[in-house]
Amino acid sequence: MTGEIMVFQMSIVFAMIVVALALYATEKVPLELTSFGVVCLLLALFYFFPVPGPTGENLLSPTVLLAGFASPAMLTVLALLVLGDGLARTGVLDRVAVLVHRAAKGQAKAAVAIALIVVALTSAVLNNIPVVVIFVPIMQSLATRTGRSAGRYMMPLSFAAILGGMTTLIGSSTNLLVSNELTALGEPGFGFFSFTIPGLVVAGVGMVYVLLVAPRLLGSARPASEGQTARRKQFIAEITIQEDSALCGATAVSGFFPKLRDLTVLALERDRKRLLPPYDDITLSPNDTLIVAAEREALRDAVKDAPTSLYPRLLAPLDGARPDFSRWGGAEQTEAEVMITPNSRMVGRTLKQVGFRYVYECVAVGLERRQRMTRGRITETPLEAGDILLVQGRKSDVEALRGQKDVILMEWSTESVIEPHHAKRAALIFLSVVAFAASGILPTEIAALGGAACMVLVRALTVEQAVRALDSKIVFLIAAALALGAAMQETGGALFLARGMLGALGDVSPAAILSVFFLLVACLANVLSTKATAVLFTPIAVGVARELQVPVEAFAVAVVFAANCSFASPVGYQTNLLVMGPGGYRFFDFVRVGAPLLIVCWVAFSLFAPWWYGL
Repeated sequence: MTGEIMVFQMSIVFAMIVVALALYATEKVPLELTSFGVVCLLLALFYFFPVPGPTGENLLSPTVLLAGFASPAMLTVLALLVLGDGLARTGVLDRVAVLVHRAAKGQAKAAVAIALIVVALTSAVLNNIPVVVIFVPIMQSLATRTGRSAGRYMMPLSFAAILGGMTTLIGSSTNLLVSNELTALGEPGFGFFSFTIPGLVVAGVGMVYVLLVAPRLLGSARPASEGQTARRKQFIAEITIQEDSALCGATAVSGFFPKLRDLTVLALERDRKRLLPPYDDITLSPNDTLIVAAEREALRDAVKDAPTSLYPRLLAPLDGARPDFSRWGGAEQTEAEVMITPNSRMVGRTLKQVGFRYVYECVAVGLERRQRMTRGRITETPLEAGDILLVQGRKSDVEALRGQKDVILMEWSTESVIEPHHAKRAALIFLSVVAFAASGILPTEIAALGGAACMVLVRALTVEQAVRALDSKIVFLIAAALALGAAMQETGGALFLARGMLGALGDVSPAAILSVFFLLVACLANVLSTKATAVLFTPIAVGVARELQVPVEAFAVAVVFAANCSFASPVGYQTNLLVMGPGGYRFFDFVRVGAPLLIVCWVAFSLFAPWWYGL
């Protein structure tokens, strides 16, 4: 092949990279469509202009360009998403968050620091996104206890998760992608703890900034409630105290129950007598019924160890048959809100009279009425038009409410109910995956895929839930990025960029080149996707290291850390987008607070890495 044809091919690949990155950054075209288009164009380009190898074969054949769809790195990332979803659905992450929340007793500021450290540690072995999702309400609660705006702590939450993800191979999907790309380029991939020491140094320095400086810079951030958030619904519900419930034996202190601080106790029914607050020297006993008012999350938290205690006492079925507990107390439960329509047959009748749970195969666990708050049982309260019922049942039964004229299903309110009876199994599976991968007994991809399969086998997740946990954006983005990386490598584009960078820097030390390279990748990671940046710059890192004749690992680790430094932009990483709304942030807030953190991590890496890798 002539040099002109190689230049032509490199030019086309570089042009495609620029266009793809621009589309990724602006999101004017769906990410999946951009990624799929890139793969199709690469297939066409190298079909008509192949890159011949030593024996005449096309080095960029469809088999090579499409290999990203089945790469071990992508399959491992998807498996970790399933594992994370299993931990979230079974309440394992929620239990960790509750333990942190309890530390807020009189030590709210310390609890914020503890929460951020727990987030960083958890993110070291788990996908960052479910960790941040779980901790958003916890940080909001802690912010309220400190009398601060939630915006003071939401961004540090995202940053702590990103920093924690730098420390192990499975801490972030970016790390796995770089390791896989190294293997494809003929270099040794990373082990589980290959970059843990430098990662702890960079993350540790970053956490000092996150804990001490970032909250001060965010002190003036607008609260999310500034004319934007909707009124939080307060549902009236019944909690029947069960012998195995954590509420059994709870004693009132100063007229209130400390274990129910997030709930308003409206009445207590005992032996057919109704007791009204305040309560003195009353200890909750089995079969007591509490009439409470609370938000959905607080209700779930109060009965997480005994979910069926939230169901109003079962009524006799209309036909006299025994009730089917499995419909409401079994696995795979869905929770949703439904509104009573003005011409509903339920208006003026109680849930007991309607036989709601037997007619609609769902159990009503809460009632919201905007005009006034009742102290009576929800099953004995006449319904009114506009009332909102919080219902629970199997997914198919909840979805069947769409066709009912008596109620309107609020689609946006549908959520899967945490299934705590599988929590121990899910936690054991996850810990086993980490143990096998960390010890080297099994490769990371085998451990992760096996763990994901076990999550489904032990019914911590259904097959449908596991499929929904997979992110199509990740699939197409990784496949496109790997295809572009292969194209850059085989056409000589990576070597061309490496030599160009070395020529621009002149006769400087490898340590200085490593520092500049880190800063370049980190800046681009805040404009582009972290995954795309990591995969595209790994071949360049290998090329630079080979030209300098220094350890490739130093520059590969620079890609890992720099690509993870997506602090200065909300589009840099998904967790930044997750906290943008709850924190009430503007785009510039990330630049103002995240850019200094990027500089801190850059300086820490530039000072430590050359010594650690012998540059």
